[in-house]
Amino acid sequence: MTRWSAARRPTHRLRLRSPIVADSPPVYDVVVLGGGSGGYATALRAAELGLQVVLIESGKLGGTCLHWGCIPTKALLHAAELADATRESERFGVKASFEGIDMAAVHAYKDGVIGRLYKGLQGLVKSRKITLVEGHGTLVSSDTVEVDGEPYKGKNVVLATGSYSRSLPGLEIGGRVITSDAALELDHVPSSAIILGGGVIGSEFASVWKSFGADVTIIEALPNLIPNEDVALSKAFERAFRKRGINFSTGVRFQGVTQDDHGVHVTLEDGKTFDADLLLVSVGRGPRTDDLGFAEQGVKLDRGFVLTDERLHTGVGNVYAVGDIVPGLQLAHRGFAQGIFVAEQIAGLNPQPIIESGIPRVTYSEPEVASVGVTEAKAKELHGADGVETLEYNLGGNGKSQILGTAGFVKLVRQKDGPVIGVHMIGARVGELIGEGQLIVNWEAYPEDVAALVHAHPTQNEALGEAFLALAGKPLHAHN
Repeated sequence: MTRWSAARRPTHRLRLRSPIVADSPPVYDVVVLGGGSGGYATALRAAELGLQVVLIESGKLGGTCLHWGCIPTKALLHAAELADATRESERFGVKASFEGIDMAAVHAYKDGVIGRLYKGLQGLVKSRKITLVEGHGTLVSSDTVEVDGEPYKGKNVVLATGSYSRSLPGLEIGGRVITSDAALELDHVPSSAIILGGGVIGSEFASVWKSFGADVTIIEALPNLIPNEDVALSKAFERAFRKRGINFSTGVRFQGVTQDDHGVHVTLEDGKTFDADLLLVSVGRGPRTDDLGFAEQGVKLDRGFVLTDERLHTGVGNVYAVGDIVPGLQLAHRGFAQGIFVAEQIAGLNPQPIIESGIPRVTYSEPEVASVGVTEAKAKELHGADGVETLEYNLGGNGKSQILGTAGFVKLVRQKDGPVIGVHMIGARVGELIGEGQLIVNWEAYPEDVAALVHAHPTQNEALGEAFLALAGKPLHAHN
């Protein structure tokens, strides 16, 4: 008799023990509806944990972030950075001339980046043996998603349908009134543009178009640009934009717009008017949850957002939700984290819930703004005005920042006699520093903990170390 080790035992005998009826559709461990950041992260991690996964996507795998958001906008921002560097090259002793922007070439560069990442993502999904279904999915029961009449049943269902560019009531998109999706495909640089909304998306496009040579005006109804950030950062950001020649109006609501062959004509509620070639509407993103069967199956919605508990469960069957459709920060890395969390939750690993305030945020404009944790105002709300300490370290004392020619600062917020609960930065490339910032906040580090660490010189990262030295009471390149 032939003896087989466990590793070499034929598997066909195992399959014969549980024959599959030909007409019986498979029951997957996880059905994921939506192939954006949150959806594909769920699928990849679940497959890695040995679960059978089907991933359903109506558009392109990778979703908004890869094709119409994070990646293409950051490619444009890098092109804009090169344009500014060329204009300012003589400041560094380099002779160069700026001859303009070739938008066809810019798009070729941008699309090349997207294409390579898209191909890599497709390869990952295939290598992990995830069943990819292209088509519009609808939740038809607590355990089934239907695509073109074909049911996909799962022991668990994860909703990850993403978001869309919102508009204001009565403000129609069309002609010279566009959203960020159309802005990414413009075949020319507008001579002038009005941007409705001074949050992350609006500020990034303002930065790009100004660097490309456009005359830009931002209209923001709230008192400050990037209003979700610490007020100190918002004010510094406004000063930097003003210095760059980017115009903005804050604190007054948009009233209406007309357009003709010559451009758009925008009116505010205080009667002020603005004219430009086009109007970019960047008032945020809405959850893509309409006509997908969610409400019909008992999933609770609030203004279109899917309500979940801290473990991202919807309260219906084994249905979870991740990404932009869940109330909170609409960030790709939040979607990644939630996708991983849900996959591990389904696999029985009992992961720790994600703390929203511990998720880093970056506005990739010039200058960049990066933060993690709570603002000074929120900290005072939580701990009282006397229960909070703050410190600002100016990048003027940082050697690498001087080399780069950037201004800005690091602001630290700590609970009095306690850990640091907020790290906020403004300046060129500070988005690259927020990784250490989120470790500090999430690990509840005290100033003396970080002050004892050695930061390489000369780096901008050293500015974080200097700020913590100062907060710990032993400043090196800063005054007491």
